[in-house]
Amino acid sequence: MADESNPMIAANKRMVLPTTRKSVTHKFAIAGHEGYLTIGLFADGSPGEIFIKMSKEGSTLSGLIQGFCRAFSLALQYGLSIQDAVDRFRNMRFDPMGPTSNPQIPEALSILDYVARYLELNYLPQAQPFGSDPTREDSIVS
Repeated sequence: MADESNPMIAANKRMVLPTTRKSVTHKFAIAGHEGYLTIGLFADGSPGEIFIKMSKEGSTLSGLIQGFCRAFSLALQYGLSIQDAVDRFRNMRFDPMGPTSNPQIPEALSILDYVARYLELNYLPQAQPFGSDPTREDSIVS
């Protein structure tokens, strides 16, 4: 039973995503390792969950990434801001690292660094490129 007298515990209620929700799926590659990032969105368009599918299914890396996605999604649903997530996961360094398939993120230090930078570009207002909307195919990106 939760201690309702503790404001930190009482304030942290999980925001549940709608059963049917919009999402954005983004194909990427880092140093030749292909993957797909899917971001499930709350009704207001903010990220509420992420999934990463790497091409090397069954690898240790793939399993660790899936565990990260579950924990990251729960953190978002309990109120972790995108800015806090970007601050914590940007510049994490581990393989695969190197050139990416995304001209807006030419180099990544890891998969988590790439995800943080993608979220920063597409879901933080100050970093959003003019005319970009990650939910529209016809977005204009300079």
